[in-house]
Amino acid sequence: MSQVDVKLEDISSVKKKISFEIPWDEVKAELDSVYREVGKKAKIKGFRPGKVPRKVLENYFREEAESETINNLINKYYWQTLDEKEITALSRPEINQEDLKENSSFIFSASFETEPEFEPQGYQEMDLHREKIIVTENDIKKKIDELRNMFATMEEISDERPVKKGDFVMIDFQGTFQGEQPDGMKAENFFLEIGSQKFIPGFEEQITGMKKDETRQIKVTFPEDYHEKKYASQEVIFDVALKNIKEKKLPNFDESFIKNFEKYDSLEDLKNEINKALEEEAARNSEANLQNNITESLLEKNEFEAPPSLVERQIFYMMADMQRRMVAGGMDEKSASELCFNMHDQFKEEAEKQVKSFLILKKIAEKQSITVGDTEADEHIRELTAKYGKDYELIKKAYENEDRIENLKTELRQKKVFDFIVQSANIKETEKQGLAAAEVKK
Repeated sequence: MSQVDVKLEDISSVKKKISFEIPWDEVKAELDSVYREVGKKAKIKGFRPGKVPRKVLENYFREEAESETINNLINKYYWQTLDEKEITALSRPEINQEDLKENSSFIFSASFETEPEFEPQGYQEMDLHREKIIVTENDIKKKIDELRNMFATMEEISDERPVKKGDFVMIDFQGTFQGEQPDGMKAENFFLEIGSQKFIPGFEEQITGMKKDETRQIKVTFPEDYHEKKYASQEVIFDVALKNIKEKKLPNFDESFIKNFEKYDSLEDLKNEINKALEEEAARNSEANLQNNITESLLEKNEFEAPPSLVERQIFYMMADMQRRMVAGGMDEKSASELCFNMHDQFKEEAEKQVKSFLILKKIAEKQSITVGDTEADEHIRELTAKYGKDYELIKKAYENEDRIENLKTELRQKKVFDFIVQSANIKETEKQGLAAAEVKK
């Protein structure tokens, strides 16, 4: 049997090309196999199934048989070569092929993206800065206020006082743009929190001062980056009718407040739980900031090209995440999708950064033989279920059904890499007062 000629070349640091020359005897063997299968199924008048002569089959099915032969040869030798050479392709191959010719070798090439080859630099004995975040009384008060807001009630304003920031209003409105009144700018019984900045800039501010049953004409200029381009930077007039004003009333934080919870016996128990949760949040933020510092340093010390296919994949994830958050915030799905699509290029820089960070940490893990097995992943799931009081089997099944196990292993491996880097690092530690002053740096 003749030898298949295979040539591998680097097109760039993240793209390879494999060229194949398959001798005729290999091509003929595959073509004969395809025709045998065709012959078993072919129904041609005057011939019994499986008894159709090859020449007749060629007259009827040549194009289909040759196309299937080409696909079979490409798939066989492309994947076989990747496996033999231990190459991981990140993208679908770009195939360049010739037609089948009698007594001639079949020639084709496959181009595809791969991870860049590089030696990770600068990850040992790093000079790092860790902020120890100290929880303050202001942090505790803010958390208590968040809890009080969760159990707040709405009370209608009975006096004649005007709308102020923080009020919730019920309004009817109709927008007018260039003499027309678009349906998308009309609403009845629209519930709006004044100061939430959920409306076009300037709209909520002009409702401030209105009284119940008052009508007012409001002029606003839409932002330059508004998702519907025809309204971007354009002035729109809104006729607004104020139907109702409600004020949020917060419950007192006293012993009666714990009746909202089943797990606390006293106000002191609740305060202790709040403090514990804030301490844990402070520790997580401190750790996240340290990891971000490590990542920034590694990005500076390791220069390489990010595979475009991985960058595009990351942009898609970021766009999908933003769309979900916009829809959760009240935007309709179509508008959210259009806005995210238009922001594609704005995501690119951050996507490249995330892809490079992932590849650097992966290279360090490979170099230091840092791995995460099934047992470790399973132990982590057990810890999560114990911490949050969930059913282990249910959570484990969810991970398996959604194919999240590999993602979990990747996360745990990255955590191990960060721990490895920290162990050899020179760390200067300082204290930072308050969670708000020490938010996680992106």
